[in-house]
Amino acid sequence: MTTPQDVHDALVDAVDPVLIGNRDIVEELTIALLTRGHVLLEGVPGVAKTTIAELLAAATGLQYNRIQMTPDILPADITGTHIYREKTGEFTLQKGPVFANLVVADEINRATPKTQSALLEAMQENAVTIEGETITLPEPFMVVATQNPIEMEGTHPLPEAQRDRFAFKLVVDLPNESNELELLDRFDSDPELGPDRVSNAVSRGDIVDARESVATVHVEQPVKQYIRDLVQATRDHADVAYGASPRASLTLLNGSKALAAISGRDYVTPDDVKALVEPTLVHRLVLSTDAELADVTAREIVDEITSAVPTPGSPDAETDAETVTSDGGLPTE
Repeated sequence: MTTPQDVHDALVDAVDPVLIGNRDIVEELTIALLTRGHVLLEGVPGVAKTTIAELLAAATGLQYNRIQMTPDILPADITGTHIYREKTGEFTLQKGPVFANLVVADEINRATPKTQSALLEAMQENAVTIEGETITLPEPFMVVATQNPIEMEGTHPLPEAQRDRFAFKLVVDLPNESNELELLDRFDSDPELGPDRVSNAVSRGDIVDARESVATVHVEQPVKQYIRDLVQATRDHADVAYGASPRASLTLLNGSKALAAISGRDYVTPDDVKALVEPTLVHRLVLSTDAELADVTAREIVDEITSAVPTPGSPDAETDAETVTSDGGLPTE
């Protein structure tokens, strides 16, 4: 059986000749893939957001469709519709680009709210309804949406319900000096370097096996309590009007299990949870009006909460016989 660690390492090795830096993004995309999650990629133009998604598709061998979101795109352009065939005198289903394993919604905030909502059912139910007929989407199914944080004119910010359906919000930063120099060297030597150079590294069967392994990872009760305390802290924070939902708690739980599995462990540590707190929670918080006027950011609040909530096994946390040991391992008899 292929392990989650095998899948992760194979994907990293496959995209490494093209992708420079951003290994943490590949890791978090792998976690999303293994936990049936969807990902929101945010970054300024030109940082390879769409390329990262294309590399993932090439390395997994999954069917890939890219949708360029624009103000005039309609829901039927995404889900599909019934087309009248004059020769047969019948209507036949014309499936839209959402019928793929990996769907990239490029610049999702340029589409109207009505069109954005066309992805809601697909992301939650792995199915779409076309003229009253519900059709199951391919398995696995994953949406990777991109958005530009600096160009707001003519855009439609994602509503809370839509943001909550993304497991993670990942920020693709500008490269540091050494990475950008390496980028220049690689493309100077090979101007045609791109996703088509990446070969298929894992199969659908490998992904299914890895998902099953993730489901068996053990989580101690104090770690589950830690997850709940982190999410509850977002609801109690003075600068937050609406905190994270129970879906966020489940995302933290499942994501932590996947991170443990790709690290070669069959149990979750508090550090696994901490590593995923920011990408899981930052896009789910609705800040109060006073916080927005004071330029408080959701990331600052999440960092504050992570520092304030006691970690299982730390001197500040209540411990008992079932508490995870201070080194993050499982308790011994």
